[in-house]
Amino acid sequence: MVRFLMVALVAVAMAGCASNVVTDYNSTVVFGDYTTWAFATGAGNSTFVSLDGNRVQNAVERELARKAMSKVEESEANLLVSWQIVEQERLERSGVGLGMGFGTGNFGWGLSAPPPVREVTEGKLVVELVEASSEKVVWRAASRRYLTENQSPKSRSKLVDEVVAEMFSKYPPELD
Repeated sequence: MVRFLMVALVAVAMAGCASNVVTDYNSTVVFGDYTTWAFATGAGNSTFVSLDGNRVQNAVERELARKAMSKVEESEANLLVSWQIVEQERLERSGVGLGMGFGTGNFGWGLSAPPPVREVTEGKLVVELVEASSEKVVWRAASRRYLTENQSPKSRSKLVDEVVAEMFSKYPPELD
């Protein structure tokens, strides 16, 4: 019993250490040179900013302010922030499969049906920082946590805040 509890605690601890965000960056860039930023034209890839878009923009503004970076007009910015919520479809099994069978000795028959499957739409947040002068991406973060269609507004806001905070906890990157 004690051994089982120890294994369970180690598994929970390791799961807690797993990052919910993946980042990539240009290792030749001096990130300390960037002091100003603006949202890129077309950030969010929509003609209007959705409710989730407002949540993302507010979270990004808050995190970059914590990094002592100033929000300015796009024409004056060192970095342009581009973001999008990438929709993905996945199949989710729900419920229980059914099966029955009969047989005697070494012979038998069986019939089963898999559990019902439904299609779920999820949204993965991707944030990119683009150097304004060269128009090249210098830093990118993608979430491993997803917005789903059945989340409440409160849980959506909380998730966006957590994900964006974790993304920018890795900015500027620690260069190797």
